[in-house]
Parts: sequence; structure tokens; C-alpha cells
Amino acid sequence: MAIEIRALSEALGAEVVGVDLARRLDDETFERIHEAHLKHLVLAIRDQDLTPARHIAFSRRFGELDIHVLDQFLLPGHPEILVVSNKKQNGKAVGLKDAGSHWHSDISYREYPSLGSLLYAHEIPPQGGDTLFANMYAAYEALSVEMKARLDGLEAVHAYSQIYELSRNAAGNARPPLTEEQKAKVPQVVHPVVRTHPETGRKALYVSLGLTVEIVGMDEEESRALLAELHRHCTKPEYVYRHIWRRHDVLFWDNRCTMHLATGYDPRCTRHMHRTTVKGDRPV
Repeated sequence: MAIEIRALSEALGAEVVGVDLARRLDDETFERIHEAHLKHLVLAIRDQDLTPARHIAFSRRFGELDIHVLDQFLLPGHPEILVVSNKKQNGKAVGLKDAGSHWHSDISYREYPSLGSLLYAHEIPPQGGDTLFANMYAAYEALSVEMKARLDGLEAVHAYSQIYELSRNAAGNARPPLTEEQKAKVPQVVHPVVRTHPETGRKALYVSLGLTVEIVGMDEEESRALLAELHRHCTKPEYVYRHIWRRHDVLFWDNRCTMHLATGYDPRCTRHMHRTTVKGDRPV
């Protein structure tokens, strides 16, 4: 299958043109997509018509899929899919309406975080609801020699409870508290502040405002100051790509070297998406 890869910004991101994910891709085409993903970090594949089964099947070619801890928002019959949606059915939310409202890398709170996520847009608002992506390779590489030396060997604590409570406390949010069973599935974990990508060998910053709680071994004030400094650095415009969604977009991003943020939109409009998440390696 002849496909074309078109860069979307100088920071990161590319569009894959000429591919139909509803069909099983031949090995050569799949490898081109894999290589483009490693090179561009975020891939947009537009105008797709995916059933949940086909979405899952394509995602599984990259590895085993993770099952999200918020089991009340998993697609019935397809627990590999997290529903990201502001829709309601019989007065009850069918999905996680405010997913991604703080900068983060998906599933960094697990011992084996995510390789990547694949988000498929079923319905989108006419304006807003964009997703911002930060290139954590570029952010690391632009650090001073002194800062790189300071970060060398540091580790940080990642916790799902932090981003969940930030979202729960936001104005107008009605998220229920995590159950004891859900809390038990997501204990705090420790990962390096700078991780080496297992496929490319490049170094990337691996902290985020939403999920990184503290730097191990630092007092609270120093830890908070360093994390804030790194966050300001990573989200500079030169490292960020803004994806403006179209209906039936599939977006596939590398959680090992990016972080992302979903922007707001008019809540009277519908935003309904399906997300799969591919398991990755323990960060080193």
C-alpha cells in the first residue's frame, strides 16, 4: 500500500495519508507507520471508519493493551477501549468527559507505563477540544549542561491520585471518588526524571504537571520548584504541536517521549472518542 508521511509542525507530529485502518495492513505498510511514529512522535490518520474490534486489532499490533483503572468508563464488550466523552445515557455519564485536562503522559503511574495511545474521534465540537503535545526529547536536549547534570540519576514519584483529584476539584466536575479497589490498582511508582527511549535510544524528560508528585530525596519546596521549572520549559511553544481534531481522526502518540493536554470546549457540544493504550517497558 502506497502511503505518504507529511510533517505537521516543526516541533513534532505527522499525518499519514493513504491508509485504511479498517483493513489489516501488510507488514511493509505497518513498518512504515511504526518508523514514522518513532520519528514524528505523534501520527494523525484521518478519515477512518473503525469498529471497536478493528481499533483494538490495529492497536494490538504495537503490543499488549492496558485496561484503564476507571472500569465504569470502559466500552461494554470491549474493555480495551476507554470512552472519552461528555455524553450521558439515562442521565449517567458514558465516558470520562474531562480526560487529559492537565499535562501528562498516559499511564506514567504504572510500573510499566504506556508505549502509546490511539484515540479515535467519533464526534467532536465545532470549536475547541484541541490536544496539545510537547516534544520531551527536544525539551531535554535544549537544557543547559548544568541542568542535565543536575537531573542525571534523579527519580520522581508518579501517582494517579494526583491528576484524579485535580480533575475532581475542578469547577463543575462531578467525578466520584476512586473506590478502594481502584486505588489498590494504582499505587505510587518511581521512575527516572530522564528516561532513555527503548527503541530510539534518545533521552527525554519524563515528568508532568498532572502525574509527577515529587522528586525523590528532595525537600518539598525544592522538589516543587524544580518540577515547576521543568514544566515551564517543556511547554514552551517551540516544543508544542496543537492538533485540531476532525471527525474520524485517529491520533497515535508516543507516551515515552511526549506529554499532552486536552483544551476546553463548549460543554453544550458533544465530544465523544474511543482510546486504546499500548503497554510499554519499565522506564530506564
